[in-house]
Amino acid sequence: MGAGIVILVVLAFIALFVVVKGIRVVPQQHAFVLERLGRFHGVLGPGLNIIFPLIDRVAYRFDLRETPIDVQKQVCITKDNTQIAIDGVLYLQITDPKAAAYGTTNPTMSMIQLAQTILRADVGKRALDEVLSQRAELNATVVQELDRAAVTWGLKVLRYEIRDITPPADVIRAMELQITAEREKRATIATSEGAKQQAINISEGERQQAINRADGAQQAQVLRAQGEAQAILLVAKATAESLRVVGDSLKDESARQAMAMRVAESFIAQWGAIAKESNVMIVPADMGDLSRVVGTAFRMAEGIKASADRRATG
Repeated sequence: MGAGIVILVVLAFIALFVVVKGIRVVPQQHAFVLERLGRFHGVLGPGLNIIFPLIDRVAYRFDLRETPIDVQKQVCITKDNTQIAIDGVLYLQITDPKAAAYGTTNPTMSMIQLAQTILRADVGKRALDEVLSQRAELNATVVQELDRAAVTWGLKVLRYEIRDITPPADVIRAMELQITAEREKRATIATSEGAKQQAINISEGERQQAINRADGAQQAQVLRAQGEAQAILLVAKATAESLRVVGDSLKDESARQAMAMRVAESFIAQWGAIAKESNVMIVPADMGDLSRVVGTAFRMAEGIKASADRRATG
């Protein structure tokens, strides 16, 4: 009876052991490589899986999520014989657990070594300035070459990013001096361009000012000439009108006598003014005969009036 209990206990223990060891729960985005008697048997996917503990074993456990891997800093020589230190980050993902388990002993280390080799080779084809300015091209080249080899290792290379490029100290100093010289050159060019533009603006302003002044002076002269011509025309019209009025009034005898008296007074006043201003004066021979002088003036007025009448009737 006691022996039977012991046997039952042993069998129960074995059954519990088999159940515990035979159950495998695989997390999401993970994969377990199962071997049976030392040979590949299958890949356990996410969820509950049953295996035989005595003949089956989980040989490899893989995380199927994207995994960043640091690529250690290495010294590369550029095309122009400059030594630079470059490090980066490699992003991988396992797509075939079987190939990752049996394609290479250490897929991650293999990818790191290959990435460093490809990067050194590509940097050797470029000058230092190209390496510093063409990081995207370097990253794309590394990803393209790695992806070809990663297929046999069950990996997918998602991207590679150069993290840091460190040139030698003397090269850094030379680059800083070059940048300073370029900035000073651009500042000098900008200053000269500003001075040139300023001189052009000043000359254009002076030219426009001179043109405006010339136009203003010309317009002023034109307006002044027009005003003087208008004034002369108005004076001429007024004079003609006054002469016409005088001529019409001379038809009356009393007006003729008044006109004769006015001419005589004006004549005497003019000669009196001449006598005051000069000690020597030439006097016409008929100066004493005022009637002759007045008659001459009236004849001239009648001649002018007759000429005007002929032009009006003609």
